[in-house]
Amino acid sequence: MSKMRLYNTLTRKIEEFKPQDPKRVTIYTCGPTVYSAPHIGNFAAYVYWDLLIRTLKLNGYTPYRVLNLTDVGHLTSDGDEGEDKLEKGARQSGKSVWEVAEYYAGLFLRDYKALNLTPPNVIAKATDYIPQDLKLVQTLIDKGYAYETQDGIYYDTSKFSHYADFARLNLENLKAGARVEFSSEKRNPSDFALWKFIRSGEKHDMRWDFLGRPGYPGWHLECSTIIHTELGEPIDIHTGGVDHIPVHHTNEIAQSEAAFDKQLSRYWLHCNHLTSEGQKLSKSLGNSYTLSELKEKGYSPLDFKMWVLQGHYRSERDFSIEGLEAARVRRLNWRNRVARCYQEEKQETHAQAEEYSVSVSEILEGLNDDLNSAKVFALIDGAKSTNIFFWIFIENIFGLGLFGGQEKNNTLYMKKFVKNINTVMNTYNKSINTFCDNLIKNQNIYLKNLRNTDKLILPLLNERSIARAKKDFAESDKLRDELKKYNLTVLDTPDGQFWQYIN
Repeated sequence: MSKMRLYNTLTRKIEEFKPQDPKRVTIYTCGPTVYSAPHIGNFAAYVYWDLLIRTLKLNGYTPYRVLNLTDVGHLTSDGDEGEDKLEKGARQSGKSVWEVAEYYAGLFLRDYKALNLTPPNVIAKATDYIPQDLKLVQTLIDKGYAYETQDGIYYDTSKFSHYADFARLNLENLKAGARVEFSSEKRNPSDFALWKFIRSGEKHDMRWDFLGRPGYPGWHLECSTIIHTELGEPIDIHTGGVDHIPVHHTNEIAQSEAAFDKQLSRYWLHCNHLTSEGQKLSKSLGNSYTLSELKEKGYSPLDFKMWVLQGHYRSERDFSIEGLEAARVRRLNWRNRVARCYQEEKQETHAQAEEYSVSVSEILEGLNDDLNSAKVFALIDGAKSTNIFFWIFIENIFGLGLFGGQEKNNTLYMKKFVKNINTVMNTYNKSINTFCDNLIKNQNIYLKNLRNTDKLILPLLNERSIARAKKDFAESDKLRDELKKYNLTVLDTPDGQFWQYIN
């Protein structure tokens, strides 16, 4: 099996991934700001990073991932001006900031689960780390990297010699006011707030005392604090969107590396935007959808996941309902191929696993080539599909609900399938064996929904078979129509009748 390769924003190159410890690959994912309903532009990133987690597991690594929830400190400007997004959400909804954060965090986690995304090991709320925030700010003050103004504690970017390196910034051309509203008290236009003081008369429900004044953390602070507390430096992989590169991640690096004298992350992965007619999908522009809104249009969250994975995480992609419809049809086709495999193998002999070994090795090569799921999907479309365990393998990698439900008997054939993957790839190694051992262990969970469907409609299929034998086609058509209430139809072939999904 080829080595896993990833595009590292730090070096602007595709590099072989070499973790510090294969048994604990540390990953940090920049999570949502929970002030409004998450939209599909937000969720595309989490679909991509789910593929990263699954590919790491396929390579025999044990990922340990932390995802943060920003429930304070993210201002409406990417700089240090404007209203806190949680405060704005509370004002618009008439709820408290705590209620807003809890409600939208719940929506995010609900949709996260609906997309069959691998749960992170730790979900870290920013407000749970305020004591650690204050300790980090004090450390930066003591080390000479921070200074106080009337409205907050600021990081002096001129003191960190590598500040411009990560985003390839030209600080000479960063004019005052180009990115933030420049304050006369700031020493440099690129300086950023570590801690914001609450001005007299300013309404801000979330507040904590520091240096004798009430205030709240800057947006960038939480990520450095959470990483230091939960993972330690350096972490293996830091993920986020390309929009995080010039401001948020640049500031994270400056804070963490100045405070702890260690590299923050060894690999940085950034996904590109989703757009609509060339404009980035965003809440402020009102040009996006939530998963609930797509569901009202007849689309499953997993249809959207299919659409996302059809492209590459580093490509900017234009979303449309027409494109989503094509992804829905593709996913339906795969689900019906799975159903057909299940029914054929139930009735006849199992297909030879050798037929799939080449396509599986190509799939692994594609995933290890910087998570090239677009290439892999084309391979799956062209693969032979008479072996159910090939599809168990695919479902375990992508989590697309191909077996009729959320993830999770014939062990002899499954073991043969696994053995042939290893034999052809010439990689009888621990990584692929561990992954495939889990397939054997969980195969009955995958097949449960198919078995339940089969048992549910077996009487109807038997009656229809008898009706067709009697050439009672009116009764046969009537029984076919009855299947529709189960979202099923029946396909007549020379080998017999097979049920398949309608939607």
